[in-house]
Amino acid sequence: MPDPAPARGLRPHPVTPGIRPIAGIITLIFSTWALSGLDAAGKWVMGAGVTLWVLCWVRYGVHLLLVLSLVLPVRGTRVLRSVRPGAQLLRGGVMLLATLFFFKTLSYLPQAEATAINFLAPLIVLSLAPWLLKEPPRISRWVAAGVGFLGVLIIIRPSAGLDPTGVLWGLLTAGTFACQFMATRRVAVDDPFTTLVWSGAVGTIVLSLTMPVLLPQALPALRALEPLHWGVLFSTGVLGALGHLLQIQAYRFAPASLLAPFVYVQIVAAGTLGWLIWGQFPDVLSWLGIAIICGSGATLALWEWKRKASA
Repeated sequence: MPDPAPARGLRPHPVTPGIRPIAGIITLIFSTWALSGLDAAGKWVMGAGVTLWVLCWVRYGVHLLLVLSLVLPVRGTRVLRSVRPGAQLLRGGVMLLATLFFFKTLSYLPQAEATAINFLAPLIVLSLAPWLLKEPPRISRWVAAGVGFLGVLIIIRPSAGLDPTGVLWGLLTAGTFACQFMATRRVAVDDPFTTLVWSGAVGTIVLSLTMPVLLPQALPALRALEPLHWGVLFSTGVLGALGHLLQIQAYRFAPASLLAPFVYVQIVAAGTLGWLIWGQFPDVLSWLGIAIICGSGATLALWEWKRKASA
């Protein structure tokens, strides 16, 4: 799953004067692998019989407990206070929907293709920014969005053999992620750790309210799980928290403009894990579509960086 900032929903933390670009790049790459590991773990346990709702409930609950145990001793309870609580609730709700939609997509599509489709979301936001975010219109962003969409069309072409239902869920996920990215702009005034806590809390509370109805239906499948399945299920929360924390640290080391192209390593990680676990490897044309998406996003990031530098 791609994250706003620019991947999973956190704005970059203000960079300290001592910029460490190599450390930032390496940390971000580890973050992309952790988040791809989360996606692979979720896809695997769903194949073992864990329902979508229980998966997301465990993912959010473990994530929240782990983040609170690490952040509260350092930041104290002030990290729980938001300048815009309403915006945080909205963002948390949209993020929960995006998570549900993406895991639903993974139940139909290989991980690499599902991840690549999601990377259309940042380009959607940039192309609509003049109207939705009141930012100056730039032809470079529209061109990048158009090229990125062409890459998606190559991936989801009829001859690719992808499940049409999964493709529809993937496109819906990309649109939901775009909404999440825009909601993230609304909470940019908060500390990134505050946003991280609220994201986990909203998902955990909403899903916990559904468990009295949904958990009894899932119990037969849960009783059949082996210890390995339980370990992988709980790892979704650990990998999600780890990916977010590494992402925050990466943006402490280096500016977002420098790190933006390296976010696309997540597609490579997704493809590698999909091949190792399920033997699913994109064909040549699918890799061409993936390369077009990565190239359009990375080129736009470099273009924006040069524009800011010259300004």
